Amino acid sequence: MTAKPAKFYIPSLDGIRAIAFLIVFLSHAGFGKYFPGGFGVTIFFFLSGYLITTMLRREHERSKKIDFKKFYMRRVLRIWPPFYLVLFLAVIVSWLVGTYSEPEFSGNYLEAFLTQFFHYSNYYNIEYGNQYMALGTEVYWSLAVEEHFYLLFPLLYVLLRKLGVGSSKQATIFWSICLLVLLWRCLLVFTMGADYDRIFFATDTRLDSILFGCALAVAGNPAIEQDQQISERILKYILLPLACVFLLGSLVIRTDTFRDTLRYSIQGVALYPIFIAAIRFPDWLIFKPLNWGWMRFVGVLSYSLYLIHFMVIKALLVVMPELGLVGTAILSLLISLGISYGVYRFAEVPAAKLKKKFSSH
Repeated sequence: MTAKPAKFYIPSLDGIRAIAFLIVFLSHAGFGKYFPGGFGVTIFFFLSGYLITTMLRREHERSKKIDFKKFYMRRVLRIWPPFYLVLFLAVIVSWLVGTYSEPEFSGNYLEAFLTQFFHYSNYYNIEYGNQYMALGTEVYWSLAVEEHFYLLFPLLYVLLRKLGVGSSKQATIFWSICLLVLLWRCLLVFTMGADYDRIFFATDTRLDSILFGCALAVAGNPAIEQDQQISERILKYILLPLACVFLLGSLVIRTDTFRDTLRYSIQGVALYPIFIAAIRFPDWLIFKPLNWGWMRFVGVLSYSLYLIHFMVIKALLVVMPELGLVGTAILSLLISLGISYGVYRFAEVPAAKLKKKFSSH
């Protein structure tokens, strides 16, 4: 009898999830000048691409195939229960606090709701902004990007494996697509006059943030490959500091053209050594906080927290405007943690148990 493979788990990734969420949260709570929420989403994208492609790679190397039915069922059970639960909760809260008006719901509000329900709200955001969306649900745009991406990416990955394309060439192909996306952004900005929303929200202009993570998963994966090509010294004293400098530069430079073209590419490249170091060397002083118990706990709840937090912030601003910036941030974080834990216990955990039937990991 073949032994069941050990569960694949990288503790540092929960800490990275927590960092990404806290950046997004603080931005939405009114501290966007110091905590750029868009960068938090970029971290989530990179992490998603890395983790899911790592799992696809492990499955293929073990069984020489990818079971698409199981993959998409795992995806549905992971994403949809909290997604729809929070979406309907946001509609109810919007009614309760008075941001919905009953007569209009059959028109504009329903249209906005359906774009989220069917996972194309990112293009609604481009066209109409967050008009008529339930409180705080504009964050659903990033889930739409991921749903579009994973609808096709596993097919590309399996095709490359069937064609016998090696890991380094797979990574080269992914990096080449990232370059094409950068060129596409430049074309949109410099010749078509695309605005910030068109670049920030669209799947075709943001998929590279996910694909950078996929590239790390297929070649030089720090969680799988024992023979690492980058030495600890080079990583610690050269690549990691350079990555931090480039990340800081990508955030400090505020021009519209840089933001809409190069920023996402620079951040994707800079996250490479950070992820490698965090996974290979979690005991380094800079990465120890990623493995603290409370950080990992926030990381476990990060998906539900991401869906919920902006609804809570906006609801508090309506019903308790006297709280002020700091008071609203503290109370909304506490409320979000409480609701997220409930969603985790009563939606995510049961779905995860069912997901095991479709899991090869």
